[in-house]
Amino acid sequence: MISPNEIAAVASRAELIHDADTIAAVIDRMAREITAKLADSNPILLCVMNGGLLFTAELALRLDFPLQIDYLHSSRYGDATRGGNIEHRIGPGLDLRGRAVLVVDDILDEGHTLQAVLRLCRERGATRALSAILVDKQRPRGPDSPRPDFIGLPVPNHYVFGYGMDYRGYLRNCNGVYALGEEDEIPPA
Repeated sequence: MISPNEIAAVASRAELIHDADTIAAVIDRMAREITAKLADSNPILLCVMNGGLLFTAELALRLDFPLQIDYLHSSRYGDATRGGNIEHRIGPGLDLRGRAVLVVDDILDEGHTLQAVLRLCRERGATRALSAILVDKQRPRGPDSPRPDFIGLPVPNHYVFGYGMDYRGYLRNCNGVYALGEEDEIPPA
């Protein structure tokens, strides 16, 4: 278990990349784009837990059309700082058959989790499986990596946390997006 002092030390080293006002403006923009594309489709917003929780809540409050909200818990990280195999811990409760689904997640890193969740939606019969990602890590990706339909903000190819994204299970509640510098070694959990 990581101590509160260790968490405070990580937070103190971090650089604020995007503040709360910037994030709010981007979510406003994304909501307009999503409304233009999905307002007439009775979609399901599918939150990828835990990271997508804050973004999904803020986004849903800005979408003024009929929709349902559900969640799934798929993760490559758990409380670790490095990704592993994708684990679908909890699947969506709503029936996705014949529905447009908007997968809402915190970050696009390598794209493995998003690809797996979109595949799951199609396998469960979604007529459309779109994605909205709050932050897009600026890093090389493979040719099969998914391209989100709605993208918020770029972040550097560093370890980021805040606004739903965590550092070893903590710091999701930071009201901004923060990055650790290149010089910071992030030990495996």
